[in-house]
Amino acid sequence: MTNLLVCAGKSESFEFAQSIGIGLIQSAIKLTNILTKKSIEDDLPKQIVFVGTAGIYKKGEILEIYESSKASNLEISRLLNLSYSPLNLENPLNVSRETSLTNSSNIVINSSNFITQDKNLAAKFYENGFDLENMEFYSVLSVANFFKIKCKAVVCTTNFCDENAHEMFIKNHDAAKEKLKIYMKEKGLI
Repeated sequence: MTNLLVCAGKSESFEFAQSIGIGLIQSAIKLTNILTKKSIEDDLPKQIVFVGTAGIYKKGEILEIYESSKASNLEISRLLNLSYSPLNLENPLNVSRETSLTNSSNIVINSSNFITQDKNLAAKFYENGFDLENMEFYSVLSVANFFKIKCKAVVCTTNFCDENAHEMFIKNHDAAKEKLKIYMKEKGLI
């Protein structure tokens, strides 16, 4: 097997990708289960490709596709210095802001079980080196790293992380899914 294509599922399902669940927990459990079975069958993929949508913290375009192999799990409470964790959940990142946001693999995705709805907090995430927000990618990348498998995300942006985040997500979700299907075909990933 060359690529294992995965997606969150439910409203974000694709006929060419296996659903692994929504959020950090479900996606980690289901992807681990899939890879454990493939490991027993000696059929591990060379690469995992997560396909989904994302919100933009500060710079970017709605309905653009971005690829990334970098993710972190920084929660709002930590961003505001209201909590700490003994776990190393933040990748030490030195992301240069001198270059503009492009579709390159320098994009950093932050994952949480919560969606940012405050543009000031979204700007703080951006200042801390994060470009986009997606609920599952940190888990997918963590599981891939555990199994020593290459991994990337292909995401289409649906909204900015602000007070209109959910409305814009709903409005742009179908168009984003269609763009992802076309992109995946054009790149020969399906």
